[in-house]
Amino acid sequence: MTCPICKKPSDPQYRPFCSRRCADIDLGRWLNGSYVIPVPETDEDETPPREEG
Repeated sequence: MTCPICKKPSDPQYRPFCSRRCADIDLGRWLNGSYVIPVPETDEDETPPREEG
């Protein structure tokens, strides 16, 4: 398996990364919002009201 950041062979200690540096780069990308999961946009009016009771 190769490191998803730099493409070097991964190290079992930092799997799937090759080093702590690449693991930290990946964490930084998650924390600053570089990675996102796309979702379809919907109008708030299309959301059915919640039933209370």
